[in-house]
Amino acid sequence: MTSSDPTVLPDPWQSLHQLLAHLDAEIEQIYRARGIEGVRPRFAYPLIRLAHTGPLTIRALAGSLDRSHSAVSQTVAAMRKEGLVTSEPGPGDARTRLIDLTERGRALVPFLEAEWRATHATVAELDAEVPHALTGVVEELRSALERRPMQQRILDHLEEPK
Repeated sequence: MTSSDPTVLPDPWQSLHQLLAHLDAEIEQIYRARGIEGVRPRFAYPLIRLAHTGPLTIRALAGSLDRSHSAVSQTVAAMRKEGLVTSEPGPGDARTRLIDLTERGRALVPFLEAEWRATHATVAELDAEVPHALTGVVEELRSALERRPMQQRILDHLEEPK
């Protein structure tokens, strides 16, 4: 028995994913226009945090950013490849890695902080410009999911295989 392919239907997440990718690409264009190559917008948060905290383990960095260990580990690997951070064995446990800024990473932080502030000002400007502020919609969705979690909502729609 075959089922109809649900992936041919419109994906309700696609427009959001495309918008976020487009916004990241525009920020990358700003970096390149400033002569900054190999830096992704997702690097800004951990680079700025490391500049203010000093070296951290991946676990501590992930916790301070409220990101998953896996996501931060992948980001650190990409930043290390671009020469922005170093990764050395942590104290006491060879499995832990201590992440620190390189000279290149540290030199980028003032610009990244300025870009961070400008981006946040731009988001506030956009929120004021549209009838449904994204930050407000996100909070409304979060509240709705607290009342009835996504998992339960999916299970309510999930049909058992026949």
